[in-house]
Amino acid sequence: MSPRYLVAVALGVMVAAPLSAQSVKAGIEEWQKADYAAAVAIWRPLAQRGDVDAQFNLGQAYRLGRGVPINLALAKSWFERAASKGHLDAQTTLGLLLFQNGDQADGLKWLKQAAESGEPRALLVYGTALYNGDGVTQDRILGYSYVSRAAGQGLQPAQETLAQLNQLMPSADRQKAMALAVLKPKKAPPPAASPKPVKVATAKAPTAKPVTPKPAAIKAASAPASSATGNWRIQLGAFAQRGSAEALYQRVAGKAALAGRSPYYVASGAVTRLQVGPFANKGAAAAACGSIGVPCFPVPAK
Repeated sequence: MSPRYLVAVALGVMVAAPLSAQSVKAGIEEWQKADYAAAVAIWRPLAQRGDVDAQFNLGQAYRLGRGVPINLALAKSWFERAASKGHLDAQTTLGLLLFQNGDQADGLKWLKQAAESGEPRALLVYGTALYNGDGVTQDRILGYSYVSRAAGQGLQPAQETLAQLNQLMPSADRQKAMALAVLKPKKAPPPAASPKPVKVATAKAPTAKPVTPKPAAIKAASAPASSATGNWRIQLGAFAQRGSAEALYQRVAGKAALAGRSPYYVASGAVTRLQVGPFANKGAAAAACGSIGVPCFPVPAK
């Protein structure tokens, strides 16, 4: 995950913070010291008692495999608990996790909720789905307005997508979309008055590529020749359109952990699964997942 998509963990001094917030803060301090197991031990009882920040952070630990083995099912469960109580980062991260792993309908449901609160990554992905009519009723004007709001918050993939849309949409439609955008909040609502701990990390939004009858504005990079061997791969997502899988691979192809590996676009029913490999064993694949900053998990090569 690129550092620009991480939430800065600037804790500061929390004057008169409630006990639960101080405890979550203590877990974040352990996480910063790379003592992930200690962080998880602090967060787990708080999460079980209903602390939404602890639930979100515990979900991140399971998603990234830090302090606990990677377990996307448990990550999803903890994200759902926090998301159902209105936790914005949990809604977004859960939506992206589901969307990238083939559960498009549920993913878009959570992303829509987060987008309506102004979360930029959710605005980008849900806005692109609206523009494409991918899993939702097509509405290009509303989709453009969502992407423009994400771009206005400085999200680079949204800015890149908006530049593509500007080449595709007539000026009159863009003006309608911008008029619609100004009626909506331009950023997420301010934090609650009571001090809240900063989250561990957020999920990176995939670069959304609009559907167009013209040649794609961004072509997939040529796959490097594979010099690695083994019977394991990492799976980074499942997509309704192969172009979305190719766009994701373009963004991660330069990661050191993927050097000498190749992308595999595996057709599975109506979706295309993006896998990268090979890796010598499951442990090596899991280590690569933990270092590239994108939700993924090891899978055996078939």
